[in-house]
Amino acid sequence: MIKTDKKNRDEIRLSDHFTGPRLMRFVMPSIIMMIFTSVYGVVDGLFISNYAGKTAFAALNLVYPLLMVLGGMGFMIGTGGSAIVAMTLGEGRRDKANEYFSMLVYVTIVIGVVLTALGFLCLKPAAAFLGAKGKMLEDCIVYGRIILAFQTAFMLQNVFQSFLITAEKPKLGLMVTVAAGLTNVVLDFVLVGVLKWGLVGAAVATGMSQVIGGGIPMVYFASKNGSLLKLTRAKWEKWVFIKTCTNGSSEVMTNISSSVVSMLYNFQLMNVAGENGVAAYGVIMYMNFVFSAIYLGYAIGCAPIISYHYGAANYKELKNLFKKSLVMNGVTGLAMLAVAQMTAHPLSKIFVGYDRELFAMTENGFRLYALAFVASGINIFGSALFTALGNGAVSAAISFLRTLVFQMASVLILPIYLGVNGIWLAIVAAEGLALAVTAGFMAAYRKKYRYV
Repeated sequence: MIKTDKKNRDEIRLSDHFTGPRLMRFVMPSIIMMIFTSVYGVVDGLFISNYAGKTAFAALNLVYPLLMVLGGMGFMIGTGGSAIVAMTLGEGRRDKANEYFSMLVYVTIVIGVVLTALGFLCLKPAAAFLGAKGKMLEDCIVYGRIILAFQTAFMLQNVFQSFLITAEKPKLGLMVTVAAGLTNVVLDFVLVGVLKWGLVGAAVATGMSQVIGGGIPMVYFASKNGSLLKLTRAKWEKWVFIKTCTNGSSEVMTNISSSVVSMLYNFQLMNVAGENGVAAYGVIMYMNFVFSAIYLGYAIGCAPIISYHYGAANYKELKNLFKKSLVMNGVTGLAMLAVAQMTAHPLSKIFVGYDRELFAMTENGFRLYALAFVASGINIFGSALFTALGNGAVSAAISFLRTLVFQMASVLILPIYLGVNGIWLAIVAAEGLALAVTAGFMAAYRKKYRYV
């Protein structure tokens, strides 16, 4: 009996009061999960860059944003839908929450199949439009088509990342991500490092890891389990799907905008610095993924708690969560900037140490790019906050301005005056402008949502 009581005390529920340590315990699996997700994506780049060369590496980075546009639907359904499901749980309607959850999972599968077919049709002309020619175009098509074959699994993986947290199973989410990541690392080593399959091996390794990431949660929720959610029979709920899309539009907007901006970065870099510029940007993006994963993991882990307490009208806890989140993200931003400056040299050397000119460009670019970490955490939390509160319009506005408008303007204007350094600093200018917008929205809606 004593052991049971201790176990109950150790379990963290969405309905709990969250002290600083308790909040970190709950969100830490999500942070680690996102770091692992980023790391196993980075592994592809490491193996391709070192075993297949910089042309194949540049091809991977040129086509990858296109693939992320399609995968963004999974992020949208996961974040937008988990907010609705968490609010419904907070209102005490568990059966209805399970129906909503199940319907959204089934819809994800249908959308995944459709997007896979569209991706196969559009891949070649899109890669050619971005400037890929000859061997680079061939590499783009080979890598892209293999990844597209696993598109539905990738979308389900993104959906379940959010719903496992809403189901109060963040540790299971972490375990699934670790399993998927290890699958990718091992297969990269075998297929790319040992068998020398190049881009084909990297694509197959990534695809199989996505099968693990999307398949294990599917089996878990379809079976009898001890979580708040399970897959059941569900009917089409038009308004729930529309609300999910509008509420999660910031995530898909972030995904699409980031992909479009990445294409613009690559276009500018091809003009200013050639193939080396595209390769350097690819390395910087990989390093950025790992650092930004901390912010994204916190946002994903914290959002269902905010949704639950908002649904339960527990405004005192909302204020507590809002205050602690701002402090944590602010302090983390300064710490991450310091770490980035200290690790820029060794990280760049790991990726492109074989090419002196490319190595120097990458190290300098990352040092400048990393200045954005000071503001990006609060901006990411701000967007996630309004998604969790059901205000998809404000969340989307923050994401749209931050990831598209401000970055596009900066990457087009700054290089005119600063050359290639202007491209690296574009993100810094964009995050600074976005911080002002985020703070403005937080102030404007403080009385409506009562988080201050």
